[in-house]
Amino acid sequence: MKKFTMLPALVLSVAFSYSQIPLTVLPSGGNKKAIVGEQIGLTKVLINYDRPGVKGREGKIWGQLVHVGYTDQGFGNTKTAPWRAGANENTTMEFSTDVKIEGQDLPAGKYGFFIAYDPNECTLIFSKNSTSWGSYYYNEKEDALRVKVKPVTIDNSVEWLKYEFTDETENSAVISLLWEKLKIPFKVEVDYVKSQLASFRNELRTEKGFIWQSWEQAANWCLQRNVNLDEALLWADSATSPGFEGAKSFRAASTKAQILEKLGRSNDAATVMKSALPNATMFEVHQYGRTLLAQKKTKEALEIFKSNHQKNPNQFTTLMGLVRGYSANGDYKAALDYANKALPLAPDTNNKNNVTAMIDKLKAGKDVN
Repeated sequence: MKKFTMLPALVLSVAFSYSQIPLTVLPSGGNKKAIVGEQIGLTKVLINYDRPGVKGREGKIWGQLVHVGYTDQGFGNTKTAPWRAGANENTTMEFSTDVKIEGQDLPAGKYGFFIAYDPNECTLIFSKNSTSWGSYYYNEKEDALRVKVKPVTIDNSVEWLKYEFTDETENSAVISLLWEKLKIPFKVEVDYVKSQLASFRNELRTEKGFIWQSWEQAANWCLQRNVNLDEALLWADSATSPGFEGAKSFRAASTKAQILEKLGRSNDAATVMKSALPNATMFEVHQYGRTLLAQKKTKEALEIFKSNHQKNPNQFTTLMGLVRGYSANGDYKAALDYANKALPLAPDTNNKNNVTAMIDKLKAGKDVN
């Protein structure tokens, strides 16, 4: 009998315990949950927040619903709580790499985000505590960073609080909180070059490092930005080595030569290009000639253009190479002759117009480069 009398009590106990577990429903107050993120450079930025609405409270949001500065909310263990920068749960911001907020350093990580509102200057707070509910348990000792920014009045009212990314570049963006007729913006900057180089070093150790193209891509990226050239040369060495099947790649050789040139090793660069030219296409040789022109090596460029034309006679590309080569060396008469030969071979209207403009310049005794 005791076994049977205990069963109802057990069932009641389990039923009571489950009745205390809240099910998933919409946020309280009719607010909306939101996640917004963007990649700045290679840095992933993610914002989790709840979106309160104005709901007819125009003119009563800032300074009233959102208190000025810090306040005692009557709950929790803090008497100086900033605004939670949203509704309900803690607003959080997560950065996958180190960043700068308004020029100040903030390590990679996930942070609770708070705002001490002021109509003249708001204090943005990034807290190491990202798990507490709202700002009821805010503790300034857990601050990772504080910065001050000026709020901006906007014309169109924003009904539901939101965060947005604007003014994006490859290494920065402005994140703004917008609600009712106010915007609170702050700038986030990343060290894109540092992150990209770290990514290259990591990926080149994976299966991506088994092809010469990956090594050339990393080396060329450094070349174009004029950074990390010593290591870039090592990457270019790998790209052009027989072990990576890039030994016959003109593109890889050209990248290596240009890096050598920037490192002041012009003779070594010329040797690399001399051995690579037999493997180059007509267009690759033409581009190499233009690279020499950019380096002010006009005589060397003309010789490249001549050899390209000799190998590929009466082609629009090689004729235009001679136009540029002779013009760069001051022989406008020869350049004009080849420009007139190239004109009827122009492949489209844009190229035809370009050649026509060159002809006019050469007739006026001006360099077309």
